[in-house]
Amino acid sequence: MAFDSVDVHVGSRIQLRRTLLGMSQTELGEASGVTFQQIQKYERGANRVSASRLWRLAIALDVPLQYFFDEMPVELAGSGRSNRSEDGKIDGPYSARESLELFRAYYQIKDQQLRDRVRALVQAMASSFDKDQPEQRDQPSMEF
Repeated sequence: MAFDSVDVHVGSRIQLRRTLLGMSQTELGEASGVTFQQIQKYERGANRVSASRLWRLAIALDVPLQYFFDEMPVELAGSGRSNRSEDGKIDGPYSARESLELFRAYYQIKDQQLRDRVRALVQAMASSFDKDQPEQRDQPSMEF
C-alpha cells in the first residue's frame, strides 16, 4: 500500500497531539465526528483528511490548522514518499518514546515563561552542540 507523504505527515501530527493530550482514538473520534477506526486510518496516513474534517480535528485537538503542516520538510511534500517503514510504523524523532515523554513533561510546565526558558535552553544547547562538532567532510581516516 502506498502512502502519500503529506497524508502521513498530517496523520503523524494528529497522533502526536492526541497522544500529548492523553486522548484516546475513541475520544478524538467522538469529538470530531468519526469512528476510532477512521482516526487510526488518518494517523497512519492510509486515508486522506478532508478540509472540513481537518478543521474539526484542529478544534478537538486545540491547535491551529497550520499545526498539521508544521515541520514538514519541503522535499517531503514533493517526493511522494512517506516516512513509514515497511511494517507501517512512522520513522523519525517524533515516533520515539523519548520524544513523547519529553513533550509531555514540557507541556506539564504550567508557567509559560518557564516553558519559554526551557525551550530557549534546549535550543541553545542544540545550537552549541552543532557548532562544537568538528567538520568531517572528505577527511581521510586516521585509524591504523
